[in-house]
Amino acid sequence: MKKSVYLVVFIFGVSAFLAMSSPSAITSVDKPLLDSLRYLYERSPDRWPKASLDSGVAHIELGVLPGSPLDPYKDSLQPLIDLGKTLFFDPRLSGSEQISCSSCHAPDLGWADGRAVAVGHDHQRGKRNTQSVKNSWFYTTYFWDGRASSLENQAPNPIENPIEMHQDFEKLPAKIAEIKGYKPLFTQAYGDPSVTQDRIANALATFQRTITSGVSDFDYFLAGLGNRLTDQQIHGLHLFRTKGNCMNCHNGPMMSDNKFHNLNTTFYKDEQREDLGLYEFTKNPEDVGKFRTPGLRNVMNTGPWFHNGIFKDMRVVMTQYNMGMRMLGAVITSPSREEPMKPVISPHVRTLSLNLEEINAIIAFMESLSESPGEFDFPELPKKELAK
Repeated sequence: MKKSVYLVVFIFGVSAFLAMSSPSAITSVDKPLLDSLRYLYERSPDRWPKASLDSGVAHIELGVLPGSPLDPYKDSLQPLIDLGKTLFFDPRLSGSEQISCSSCHAPDLGWADGRAVAVGHDHQRGKRNTQSVKNSWFYTTYFWDGRASSLENQAPNPIENPIEMHQDFEKLPAKIAEIKGYKPLFTQAYGDPSVTQDRIANALATFQRTITSGVSDFDYFLAGLGNRLTDQQIHGLHLFRTKGNCMNCHNGPMMSDNKFHNLNTTFYKDEQREDLGLYEFTKNPEDVGKFRTPGLRNVMNTGPWFHNGIFKDMRVVMTQYNMGMRMLGAVITSPSREEPMKPVISPHVRTLSLNLEEINAIIAFMESLSESPGEFDFPELPKKELAK
C-alpha cells in the first residue's frame, strides 16, 4: 500500500511540476548571475544577502558546524564514553538479545537505518522513520513528537518499547550486571561496578553526544575554500535562503529551528497511517500533525525522509514543498470550531514556484552538507561468561 502511494505521489508530483514549468524556466542560469552569487557568498555570512523570512521568525544564520559540548572534557569522560559505546552496540540490551541500538542507528547509514520506518522485535514495523543520532546533542527535545526532554530521558524508550527492543528496563541492570566483562567498564566509568538504570541511560547519552558530523564541503566553503562549492551549489545556497523559503525552519549551523511544524503529512482519520505527532505528547489540539524540524546536516545520507519515511527521492520531497504540500490531501489553513482536531498546516508552507533547475540547485546545495561515512572503530563486546 505504501509503495503504491509513493509511486502515485512521485508520478503525479513530477508530472505536475514539469507541466507547470515552461521550457524557458528550466534553461541554464546566466553565467553573470552565478559569478555575482559566488562573489556575494564567498564573503563572511554576516555580509551575505538578507535571508527571506516570514514575519516574526527569529533565525540564526547558517554557519560552521560546532563540535559537541563534550569535546573539552573528552579525556576525562573517556571511560564513560567507552561504556556507553559498548552498551550502544550490545544486542543484549534487547529482550531477544538480537537487537542493539546500532541496529537502527548504524554508522555506515548516517546513524539511521535506511528504512522508511524502523523494524524491531520479531520484525515488527514501527510507524515512524528512524532519526539519525548524529549531532543529537544539539536538540532540546527528542523523538519526532518531542516527548523526551534529554538524551538520558530518551534512552529507556526504545529499550522498553515492545515493538523495538522489547526489554523491561527495570530488569536490564541485573541482566547487564551478570555479564562479567561489564564490571571493569562500570568501575572505570563510575568508580564501582554497580549497574543501575540511571547509569545505563547516562552512559548511552554521553556516548551519543560524541557522535557528530565531520567537516563537509559547506564547512570548508565557510572557512574560505570557495572552490569546495560548485556554481550550482552556491546558487542552491542562495535559493535555500531566499526563494526556497527554507530558512523559516532550517536555520543555524545545524539547520533546524528545534521547533514543531505541520507539513500536511498527518493522514488525518486514515486508520492505517494517521499520526497526530506532537499532539500525542501535549494533548493540545493545536499540535495535531506537528513534528520536530530535523537538521539538514548529512540529510542526503539519511533517507527516506519525513516522520513516516514516505519519500525516497529528494526530487519528490522538493516537488512537494514546491507545490505547498498539497498533493498529500486537503490543506487546512485555519482551525475549525466544528472540528478542532483537524490538523492546520504551518503558515510557512506555501507554493514556491521554483523551476526544475532551481530545485536541482537546492538539492545540490544539500549534498554539500553531507560527508562520506568514514571508518568506525566498533567496540569489543564483553564476554558472555556470567559474573561469579
